[in-house]
This record gives sequence, C-alpha cells and structure tokens, in this order.
Amino acid sequence: MKKIAKTNAARLLDRLGMAYELIAYEVDENDLGAEHVAAQLGEPLGQVYKTLVLSGDHTGHFVCVVPADREVDLKKAAHATGNKKCDLIPLRQLQPLTGYIRGGCSPLGMKKPLPTLFDSSCLQHSHIYVSAGLRGLQIKASPANLVAAANAQTTDLTS
Repeated sequence: MKKIAKTNAARLLDRLGMAYELIAYEVDENDLGAEHVAAQLGEPLGQVYKTLVLSGDHTGHFVCVVPADREVDLKKAAHATGNKKCDLIPLRQLQPLTGYIRGGCSPLGMKKPLPTLFDSSCLQHSHIYVSAGLRGLQIKASPANLVAAANAQTTDLTS
C-alpha cells in the first residue's frame, strides 16, 4: 500500500491535535473541479468544499470555502469582508500567494495566513472534505475543526 505524504495542511491539524483523515483519489488533469473530486470520493457535492482565493477592493486577499455544488456570491463575500467589491484572483497569482496550485489549494497551511470564511452550510454536516494541499488528496474532518484550524469565520457565502 502506498504511503500518503503529509502536507502542510495535515501537519497543521496534527500540531493542533485535531482529528482528520487523508483521503487519496484519482486525479484527472482535464477535470480538476470539485465535482470530479466528489464523484471519486463517492460523496455528495454538498460535502466537498472548494477553496477560492479572492481580492477585495479595500482589504486585499481573502479565502472563501464553499460547497462544490454552489458558487460564491461575490456581493456576499465582499460584504462579509468589509469590501465594496471583490473578485477571484488571476490563476497566475495563486501559487505565489498561497503556495498551492489549482486543484490542490487548501484553506489550511498557506504560505501566509489569509482571512478565511467558510460557508455556514458546512455546519450542517458531521464531516466535510477540503483539499489537503495536493491534487489527489483531500482532508476529511469535522467542520468545527477545519474552521478552528483555519482561524476562520462562518457566514452565508453562496446564492
């Protein structure tokens, strides 16, 4: 059996003494979306969360973690972070800013901690999945642990 390498996100959860599981899945380089991840895990889309990095006009960069079956509402995200408007950062900025690549961006263990918001829907589940920081690897954990580990807030982020 192949050993799963620990990522920065997993090491952070270890340091905090929080329970989690690392779950590997088959990567499709042509389909890096959360829908593919949910299908590979055999889990409902609403329990697989995607990590999006945005930039606000007043506060700068921040992170939104939303269910795979929903889209972030930019007005709600802007309002929640004290911005008038916000937008997703250009893909070329993702790795220099976070240390992660598209399809493997975790809300935990970024190069520099960014303000982070989880969609409040996460609290309806006993566990959710977020990227572990590598394509092909997810963290399964309680929403409370993930929110605490990311030093995040929960709010309504989707329309």
